[in-house]
Amino acid sequence: MSAESEVQLSPAERYQQSRQRAQFADLTEFAAGLSFQLDPFQRQACEALEQGQGVLVCAPTGAGKTVVGEFAVFRALAHGGKCFYTTPIKALSNQKYADLVARHGAALVGLLTGDTSINSHAPIVVMTTEVLRNMLYADSPDLDGLTSVVMDEIHYLADKFRGAVWEEVILHTDLSVQLVGLSATVSNAEEFGAWLQEVRGHTTVVVDEHRPVPLWQHMMVGRRMYDLFAVDPDRARADGPTGTTGADSMAAQIRIDPALARAASEAESRYERYGGGDRDGARRGHQPRRQSFRPVSRADVIERLDGNGLLPAITFIFSRAGCDAAVEQCLRAGLRLTTEAQRAEIRAIVDRRTSELPESDLAVLGFWEWRDGLERGLAAHHAGMLPAFKETVEELFVAGLVKAVFATETLALGINMPARTVVLERLVKYNGEGHVDLTPGEYTQLTGRAGRRGIDVEGHAVVQWAPGIDPRSVAGLASKRLYPLRSSFRPSYNMAVNLLDRMGPQQARKLLEQSFAQYQANSTVVGVARQLRRNEHAIESHTDSMHCHLGDVVGYFELVSELTRLEREAAKGGAQRRRGQTEVDLASLHRGNVIHVPAGRRAGLAVVLDPGVSSDGSARPLVITEKHWAGRLSAADFRGQVPTLGQLKLPKHVDHGSAPVRRQITSALLALGLCTPRGVPRQNPDDAADIGLLRAAVRTHPVHGCADRDAHLQWARRRAALEGESRALTSRISNAKDSLGQALDRIVHLLRRLGYLERSSLTPAGRLLSRIWSESDLVVAECVRSGCWDTLGPSDLAAAVSALVFEARRDGAVAPRLPSAVSAQAAADTTRVWASIASLERELSLPVTREPDHGFAAAVSAWADGATLTEALQVATASGAELSAGDFVRWCRQVIDLLDQLHTVVPGDVGRTAALAVSALRRGVVALGGN
Repeated sequence: MSAESEVQLSPAERYQQSRQRAQFADLTEFAAGLSFQLDPFQRQACEALEQGQGVLVCAPTGAGKTVVGEFAVFRALAHGGKCFYTTPIKALSNQKYADLVARHGAALVGLLTGDTSINSHAPIVVMTTEVLRNMLYADSPDLDGLTSVVMDEIHYLADKFRGAVWEEVILHTDLSVQLVGLSATVSNAEEFGAWLQEVRGHTTVVVDEHRPVPLWQHMMVGRRMYDLFAVDPDRARADGPTGTTGADSMAAQIRIDPALARAASEAESRYERYGGGDRDGARRGHQPRRQSFRPVSRADVIERLDGNGLLPAITFIFSRAGCDAAVEQCLRAGLRLTTEAQRAEIRAIVDRRTSELPESDLAVLGFWEWRDGLERGLAAHHAGMLPAFKETVEELFVAGLVKAVFATETLALGINMPARTVVLERLVKYNGEGHVDLTPGEYTQLTGRAGRRGIDVEGHAVVQWAPGIDPRSVAGLASKRLYPLRSSFRPSYNMAVNLLDRMGPQQARKLLEQSFAQYQANSTVVGVARQLRRNEHAIESHTDSMHCHLGDVVGYFELVSELTRLEREAAKGGAQRRRGQTEVDLASLHRGNVIHVPAGRRAGLAVVLDPGVSSDGSARPLVITEKHWAGRLSAADFRGQVPTLGQLKLPKHVDHGSAPVRRQITSALLALGLCTPRGVPRQNPDDAADIGLLRAAVRTHPVHGCADRDAHLQWARRRAALEGESRALTSRISNAKDSLGQALDRIVHLLRRLGYLERSSLTPAGRLLSRIWSESDLVVAECVRSGCWDTLGPSDLAAAVSALVFEARRDGAVAPRLPSAVSAQAAADTTRVWASIASLERELSLPVTREPDHGFAAAVSAWADGATLTEALQVATASGAELSAGDFVRWCRQVIDLLDQLHTVVPGDVGRTAALAVSALRRGVVALGGN
């Protein structure tokens, strides 16, 4: 507050202000060093911290909640304590480390991210949350003097794969340590805060939904941009349609802009008429123009935003390839968003950031195209990029030198890259299992990037219209704040042995019962029971509605359902039998056998040059086809049997790479005069008999002849669905009380059977397991114990370990290549160990550990043996794992992380070999800084 404004205060107000300064001396000193005035929510949270309380701060992206974390850092330094600042990802840790070093100096700040250790004994240490979890379990001496822990992006505890780590830290951190939770706006903040209060004592929950920079919502239909909401201009200018607390209530008072509604309706009608398939075209008797809808080019969208003064912009595209393609499209269109002076500045930053990249790798990294895009103000940003490239893009964007970034949703997590405008091309994303609609919470997280505090007067969110997108659905996403925080916590093997070692079985159970997962499970029982009662009433109603005067509808429905089930199983079983028969037949082929490829580009007769049977029994025969093609086939090229049609005598050596040799072999093949076989579908006779009997029973049932049969069946289906839902609800009620405790009991039982526990005490194997941090922790420990990695060299050990960290982004049709016979044996042994554990897990109703994926083995082995990046990526492609350079680096670093653990915790040859493997892998682009 300025001296002039303070003079205007009354004596009573000045006295109150003086008392407040005395009460919150730390906050007064901290605020005096800021270049802005604290917002009310920031001051409330900081005051709670100074009073010794923990805090949970929930606020939109860009609202400034990290100021509260920085105040915790300030207090730790002011009082001679320690503060750990944790983040979910290395990129955010690196960024926060740089911010704190700039404020407090390098001597007072450290960084720990698993593969990076800088000044780790400093009073302020930035780290990933996993690092702190490991320190807590190991009772690290660096925990001495710890006074506060900041957990940035604490809502990440909902993450399916890594979320449990956040709850472990919350539960294990000493109660004397202040916890500062920084979260995106969640709709159940009070529930989360109540749990924190229960497990950690007094915790103040501070929720602020006010955006410091108002956000305007738009839709782009064609090349024209419309406001999404029709609101009073003065009110909208003051607050922004989604910029105030109570946005849901405001959304109820506003309506879609009529101009947008008309434009979207006309666009949809045009698409239905000319581009929407057969619905209208077939009725009018003419061929519909399926390709009539063309989205506006990305270059046109960026030019439109530039013309309206809405750059810099982030366009979210839920595809890595789509992000790269967007930059290429803009470059082809000749788009240039920078001045000559800016281009010179960009070149200097790029040269500084990439000076350590090997010259030989620049081409395969796409360096020159990437730099050209940057110099024009354009860039992609996604997990498949080289870390050094991503960090360069981030620096240039924050500096205002890159004007348009095409990014995947990973950018929305924590990284400080705000923009004036955010564009969403689609409202559907792939979640790893299928395409799903964006949730209101995800929409809010993504569009929260729009509007730079202290720079922009307002931010803008733009959704591009496409067929099927109704402005009302966009309005629903934009006006809701539904982002519930749901715990993903469950005990792992490593967690179990550490808990038992630290506190014994009873206390371990008690701690699990204190988790947020258990808290939510118990609190939802009442609501589940209420839903169960509603279902029971609905079932009674449906039973009345489906009554038929001719007979028993329930019995008829069961017959129809059983028939449908058997028909599906027969079809599925037939496909499985065909695949199995294909694999058996391929493994039985010999050199010179003539076979038939039924379909595809390789269709026709083929002669086998090499059966290609691998150590695991799978086969990829090398063939020459009647169309002069030479290459390897797989089971995917066949459907069912692969009969041998004849035999062709081959020379001792066949150079299949020579075109004249291929023509010579083809002529000899066709000269045999063999006939193409006809495929005969096979069916299990027992299945066919059962299906025939059921079909007869359905046809002769009295209800089958009812005129209202379809209506009866519809009611029966609804009733059956409700009964299934009710069974699931009943199970939830019975399991909620002690679900995590029961899971721990099953894990303990398995660990005792395998020798990791003797009653409740850790055996030497249990000590080993307690220090292995991996999704496949038990498989790693069992591979070490069984000795299947004992004789491996560095590159083969890296290949074996990679199977327990690598996960292909999609299923590949190509069988993974393994670098050597030794490596193939190790892969088979590793898979055998996994299969044994998986069998026990199924027996005990535990989640099954992910199957090893050997798709990265050949590539990481090649890199460890000194291959260039180009060669390693080519090996990956040949193994069916097409990787970008960024993916390759990321997976190499995860392999290094697990090898580092083996080096630390495993004595003898395996530990020494792991150290050699780490040295072999940590070179070139893999060794460069970055997340």
